[in-house]
Amino acid sequence: MPSLSELLSSFDVKQGLVLPDSWRQGRTAYGGIITALGVMAAVQAYPGQMPPLRSVQVSFIGPAIGLLTFTPLLLREGKSVLTVGVDVHAEGVLAARLILVFGRARDSAIAHDFCERPPVGNPLACREFKMSEVPFAPAFTRNFQMRPAGGALPVSGAVHPELLIWMRHVDATGVDPAIALVAMADALPPAAFTSFTAPAPISSINWSFDLLEPVPAGEWFLLRSFSEHARDGYSSQDMHVWNEQGQLLMRGRQSVAVFA
Repeated sequence: MPSLSELLSSFDVKQGLVLPDSWRQGRTAYGGIITALGVMAAVQAYPGQMPPLRSVQVSFIGPAIGLLTFTPLLLREGKSVLTVGVDVHAEGVLAARLILVFGRARDSAIAHDFCERPPVGNPLACREFKMSEVPFAPAFTRNFQMRPAGGALPVSGAVHPELLIWMRHVDATGVDPAIALVAMADALPPAAFTSFTAPAPISSINWSFDLLEPVPAGEWFLLRSFSEHARDGYSSQDMHVWNEQGQLLMRGRQSVAVFA
């Protein structure tokens, strides 16, 4: 089972890759790894000039199976912001489309953060939860350590559909911390899954997020997903990631198809 570190160290945007089964979610690739590889493809295509990653929009269009190829395209470069599009094809068929925004830091008198981390215990005070041992868990969950910190658990019939879990990679040695976080930040099941009373299919449609602070390496991160609205087979969820010091590192939105 190749770790994130092993997988990314051998990735070549010019050749593409066939993802191992351990990074799959059912028949398709896990969305977080597709997004992380898309970022890597952009960085490899434009080496030496990339500012920090600031914002990402992903549309998951079709199954990411077989040989995955990545086509980055520089859309615009201004004084501060560089925008790159990346198309991901699976055996020649469009599987995902990414818009990546990289932005250089600028002097600014405006600085605030009004999104407080929920009151939770530290990671090691929370019990370990082996998601990979749950019968319906996708294969990619074996690449992460998880410790629930509050909220509900999948398929628990929850009235309040919120997931709140400390998480870290099994191995992300040598991986850019921002890319490692991207590869992890979509690892929770969709929050609506907590309201299920029996397993049923569920699938991400899109994912958008902003990176707000520099990402530290090699520590636990608190991931939160909350389904704010669900109806007609679709759920809209809010997503946050904090570090151990309580800094908000990432916030995002996701639309999810619900088959229950």
